Amino acid sequence: MRGEFSDIPVIDVSALVTHGNGEARAPVVAALRDALERSGFAYLSGHGIPQSAIDRLRALSREFHALPMEAKQRIVMNAHHRGYMPFSSSTIVTSTVAKVTRPNLSESLMIMQEISPDDPDYGSPLRGPNPWPAELPELREAALDYMDRMTRLGLSMAGALAEALELPRDWFSPYFERPTLFLRLLHYPRQPDEEGLFGSAPHTDYGFITILAQDEVGGLEVRNRHNQWIAAPPIEGTFVLNVADILQRWSNGRFASTPHRVRNLKPVDRYSMPFFFDPSMDAVVDCPPRLLERGDAPTYPPVVYGDYLLERLNKNHEYRRKSS
Repeated sequence: MRGEFSDIPVIDVSALVTHGNGEARAPVVAALRDALERSGFAYLSGHGIPQSAIDRLRALSREFHALPMEAKQRIVMNAHHRGYMPFSSSTIVTSTVAKVTRPNLSESLMIMQEISPDDPDYGSPLRGPNPWPAELPELREAALDYMDRMTRLGLSMAGALAEALELPRDWFSPYFERPTLFLRLLHYPRQPDEEGLFGSAPHTDYGFITILAQDEVGGLEVRNRHNQWIAAPPIEGTFVLNVADILQRWSNGRFASTPHRVRNLKPVDRYSMPFFFDPSMDAVVDCPPRLLERGDAPTYPPVVYGDYLLERLNKNHEYRRKSS
């Protein structure tokens, strides 16, 4: 039953990332279907991303956040949603699951896919340069290598999610020919235990799927249908995958974009690395007719992903409100 969960399952997805045959894939796809219909969340083991790549990037994230504020401010968020996002500069006012009035208690570096100045889309919304810190020249290579690896994992998961919806494995492929990719290197300091104060306030993600690398600190919580907040603690060797709004719309509500939040109440800093794997900006998100063959009505009207995304970014981020 949707929202009826008290924990989040661990699913070995090695058969998906190695492009195993149907017999090997079927139980994994079934487990994903059950998890994402029930809670919208799953831990992924056997994902094929080397721990060394994760550890390398996490260490560089710590180094970046330890830089003097002057250095971080030199690469502050640009008009293409890339760069340093200071503390208290984002407030999730578009949250449909809570009335959010206080900014998130976090800072981050937002990185998106590299776009060549020769690309015909260069300069269009979210298609521009990534600013990199001069003090950490190795960060660029590590981040882009990690994004390449995570993109391949995202494509493997998209194929499995199509199968889970009883669609052809390549059904989502045309929508990801020019995917929209975000890598966010987040730092959460210890926060006071105060009403309405969060590292990340209750929200759902905007896009297709999020694949999260946690550190050992924890603090992520997921809300079930009884309004209970279920901890999603770090599990060694796994990522946390969750459904985001666009996938919920595409699946006609079968997969749940579930509210979640972050509270870091421990006496140490928390560092996390969510990777947001989203479709092309011009992708039209509409329920596949095959999902309506049983007479179901579409739950959501069609929407262009880029329009959906930009509306939320413009409302939730201070730098975009100032420039509008």
